[in-house]
Amino acid sequence: MFNPLQGLGDLQKLQQQAQKMQAALQQETVEVDRNGVKVTVRGDQVIMSIEVDGIIENRIAEAVNEAVKKTQELAARKLIEISSQQK
Repeated sequence: MFNPLQGLGDLQKLQQQAQKMQAALQQETVEVDRNGVKVTVRGDQVIMSIEVDGIIENRIAEAVNEAVKKTQELAARKLIEISSQQK
């Protein structure tokens, strides 16, 4: 017999795995130093710092992080919009 609620367990498992992955990525950092510009980014794509010619420019990091967040929100809205059209 088909159980429509069976998929919920799978969804919960996937959500837990995604949360673990997100937490693990937050602990990792990548640093690129090129042409006098040093950028430090967490594994979850949050810019921690931008340094230009030895001067830390957190205003740039904050602006880029805000722009990325807005694109993520836009993508989520579009996904919801597309999903609702398919029903």
